[in-house]
Amino acid sequence: MRSTRHHAPRLLAIATVLLTLATGASGAPAGRWPVILGSREAFPADVSAAVERVWIEPTLSRTVDGRSARVPFDVYVAFLDMPEVTAAAARFRKLGSYELQALDDDHYLASDGDGARGIAQVLRREPRRLVLLSRGEHTGPILGTISGSALTVLDLEPREGVVNPRLTAYVYIDNRVAAALARVLIGTFGSLADRKLGEGLRITAEVAEWAVDRSGGFCEWLAREPLPPARRDRVLAALPSCAAGPDSSGGRSIQSP
Repeated sequence: MRSTRHHAPRLLAIATVLLTLATGASGAPAGRWPVILGSREAFPADVSAAVERVWIEPTLSRTVDGRSARVPFDVYVAFLDMPEVTAAAARFRKLGSYELQALDDDHYLASDGDGARGIAQVLRREPRRLVLLSRGEHTGPILGTISGSALTVLDLEPREGVVNPRLTAYVYIDNRVAAALARVLIGTFGSLADRKLGEGLRITAEVAEWAVDRSGGFCEWLAREPLPPARRDRVLAALPSCAAGPDSSGGRSIQSP
């Protein structure tokens, strides 16, 4: 029992890290295909098969109300749409250690710096909803390398200058032993899993709030950070105050030291 409790956080991380690229466990969703994604035929066959596997037979499913953010809705969405920029700001602020790389507007590589890595794909974007499919693995000393998939639905509710996120996740763990352990542990350590699932939303909220705080130094950080011009312009479109100073070019010619 002592060993199980000692390793519980890492075992749960196998499932929750898939959602980097969040109460109560619920059963499998109804139907063979999530209605929120529209037509199954709109996706490549391999993507459709991966979605169905997670949707029909999830190892775990959780719903978590994330940390609210006191920022304009378009600011929050900008950082949500550019997770690699959010991760870079979080590392600078020492809010997290995640590494993300944008392959294009809909595909991202992610690593948590602690043995977990994966790839995430945006399946659907709506004004107040984001749906992602992620595939990842975690390497640890107990069970070796464990892989799995996750379907994540993020709903946003803007209200009077505050954005309230709710995340629902369906996780499928490939390894049967790890899957069985996760099912057992979720009953005892469910609150830990929810905190892990909500970690990305907490970081997004804190970075967005830092960005709108004119005394916080975000604009100076943005000017120094070597971002691709298109990503910098996306941030400036949501935060025009960062382009209003002497370096109104957005600092594109300035490189990080």
